[in-house]
Amino acid sequence: MKIDDLNKLIERREEGRAKQDQAILGEVRAHLLELLSNYPDNAEINYQTGIAHDNSGMGRQAIPYYVRALELGLSGPDLERCLMGLGSTYRYWGDYEKAVKTLRKGAREFPENRAIQVFLAMALYNSQNYKESVELLITTLMETTSDEKLHYFKRGILAYNEDLDETAE
Repeated sequence: MKIDDLNKLIERREEGRAKQDQAILGEVRAHLLELLSNYPDNAEINYQTGIAHDNSGMGRQAIPYYVRALELGLSGPDLERCLMGLGSTYRYWGDYEKAVKTLRKGAREFPENRAIQVFLAMALYNSQNYKESVELLITTLMETTSDEKLHYFKRGILAYNEDLDETAE
């Protein structure tokens, strides 16, 4: 395998993910691992190998590839998706501290990515930071919804969101 084959492998992986076809995903994983053996210090190949494992339901095995891609300086949209993939995988496997740390970095670097914010809210919930989790979910909802009734109450909802524990005296 040559590095020129990477884009074809990405397209094939996307096809396998869309179809949930484990045979295609397994084939792509094997080719990516072969490519990675030739280019072990390539951030994008490490990242794509992580995704291929994640898409195949092998999230635990995806983690070292994601971590290595980050160490090698992954950037741009790949960095965005890698932080989300790694953070959500950490959360799934119960490593909530690493999940929160990874997803916070993703939310800081890519504040427009609402999926990262929702995954962060879930990791915060899992780490028993319930208040911050709910606040983040409410803020994300109110900033993205087109629901007329929520818009009508937006000012009040966001004001209450500032201190969810506040009550009238």
